[in-house]
Amino acid sequence: MRSRIRNTMMILCFALILSFVSCSNTRVDEKKQIYIGVTCYDQKDTFIGELIETFKKECASLDTDKYDISMTIMDAAGSQRAQDDQVQEMIEDGCNVLCINLADRTDLSHIINAAMENDIPIIFFNREPVDEDLNRWDKLYYVGAKAKQSGQMQGELIADYIKNNPGVDKNGDGRIQYVILEGEMGHQDAIVRTESMKNNGLQIEKLSCQIANWNRAQAQNRMTQLIGQYKNSIELVIANNDAMALGAIDAYEKLGVTESNVPVFFGVDGTDDGLEAVQQSKLAATVYNDKEGQARAMAQLAYLAATGGSMKNIKFEDKKYVYLPYEKVTPDNVNEFVKNEQ
Repeated sequence: MRSRIRNTMMILCFALILSFVSCSNTRVDEKKQIYIGVTCYDQKDTFIGELIETFKKECASLDTDKYDISMTIMDAAGSQRAQDDQVQEMIEDGCNVLCINLADRTDLSHIINAAMENDIPIIFFNREPVDEDLNRWDKLYYVGAKAKQSGQMQGELIADYIKNNPGVDKNGDGRIQYVILEGEMGHQDAIVRTESMKNNGLQIEKLSCQIANWNRAQAQNRMTQLIGQYKNSIELVIANNDAMALGAIDAYEKLGVTESNVPVFFGVDGTDDGLEAVQQSKLAATVYNDKEGQARAMAQLAYLAATGGSMKNIKFEDKKYVYLPYEKVTPDNVNEFVKNEQ
């Protein structure tokens, strides 16, 4: 009798253990995976690199008891064909949502078609597709900033600086001779920034406009050529991003141009190096491109798109666009931005 009771108790204990293990496994299995595929036009671009690092941190902070978030990041190195292949690879690997910084914002039909065929939402960032492409499907989104705003702010910063520092006009002819370093031919930000410079009531004379592809080394080379051509006539350098502004500064420093003949430099983006340059008075000012806000919006949107969650709290424009405002950075407030970066 005792033996029978003992055997019954052992069977019950074993059943309880099996039940516990089974429940435990069920809880583990219930934790689902979110796989985010990211591809960027050029990860060597300083701003893009900083934005992606911030995005990774934001996604890590979204990990919950129900989901694990994993991510693959690929670099198209400026090639749209390479980016098309990367998107196809990530789709085949089972990604739930794509985040794409386009290599060519005018050539994205292959990407959109592949995403639609596989029902995978896309969040485009930093390089804005044209409306016609973005409106092809209700699961296409854009996160970034309004290019026109950065151009307007940069123009206002320049106008204020010149009004407060008449010595910028080194030759005293009543006009400011300037050069522009553009990111790339046909890029929407470059076009808007350049055009907006004409609307700030300054007497200015454009000496040259050079394409430096958002790259510091290329900007240094272009600026070296311009210095050779225009000597000490350049009074102002307007760059479409901080990296190119810093490249222009590099050119003057390498050539050992005396301080009295060095022009004033303005950038855009508020990268770590750009903010440091404003602190050191190498850059007169820059325009802050809110990578923290953009990364946060991308992470939230990717999470909701992958899980089918409600997007009612996302601040869309036209149900597609999430824009984060630019901010002016000057020597008076640069320390606040540096503090926020840390």
